[in-house]
Amino acid sequence: MKAIIRDCWQNFSRFAAIFGGFQVFSFRMLAYMPKSLLRPRLITEQIYAVGALSLVLTMFGGLFVGMVLTLQAHSTLVEFGSTNALGAFASEALVRELGPVVAALLFAGRAGGAIASEVGLMRTTNQIAAMELMAVDPLQRIIAPRLLAGIISVPLLAAIFSTMGILGAYFVGTGLLGVDEGAFWSNINERVDLYDDVAVGVIKSIVFGISASLMAVFEGYYSEPTAAGVSRAATRTVVITSVWILLLDFILTALTLPKV
Repeated sequence: MKAIIRDCWQNFSRFAAIFGGFQVFSFRMLAYMPKSLLRPRLITEQIYAVGALSLVLTMFGGLFVGMVLTLQAHSTLVEFGSTNALGAFASEALVRELGPVVAALLFAGRAGGAIASEVGLMRTTNQIAAMELMAVDPLQRIIAPRLLAGIISVPLLAAIFSTMGILGAYFVGTGLLGVDEGAFWSNINERVDLYDDVAVGVIKSIVFGISASLMAVFEGYYSEPTAAGVSRAATRTVVITSVWILLLDFILTALTLPKV
């Protein structure tokens, strides 16, 4: 019994130490980000690395999600004679929910793991230690540009994901299922609201971008300086970020759900 209590206490202490370290790290990065804006070239390079290189994956993901969503929704809407509402249904689901969530999950899997591995490898090969010896702050030179790039990239990727999803819904709905083209677009124009739908999707994507990027740089910066340590940091980044995004999505949805 004492051994069980001791193990539980050690695990709790370890969790508290990591959580506290994450909070301190987050506040430190908050102070560094304004200074990093003075070096736009570094941020632009990282936006290309984590955002532009994730563009093809995001576009194809959005296209096929929109197609599948339309096929699934049509089988239900046809029972109620509401197939003309197919465009509005797909657009609201993509803009409010699927766009921000799936784009952030794709970002976490493709770019988040890469950021954690890259920063962890810098720790393993003593590049971060060398920068500290040369009086160069690695948080400002390495971490902050990657964090800002992720925060900027995720909302843009979410917007592209939603756009491609709506196009996929349009191609399947009008070309395959016979939905009227005018009714498809007019229902989107009537149902999708700038504040209730688009703004909520933007807020979600910004929050997800902060969470995914912050977790990636934190895990990479504090990873063990071994090959196994870097591998574990990349794995933890993807797993924790994915769970955290889904939890935040539930919280944000509950807070922003329109009241009937």
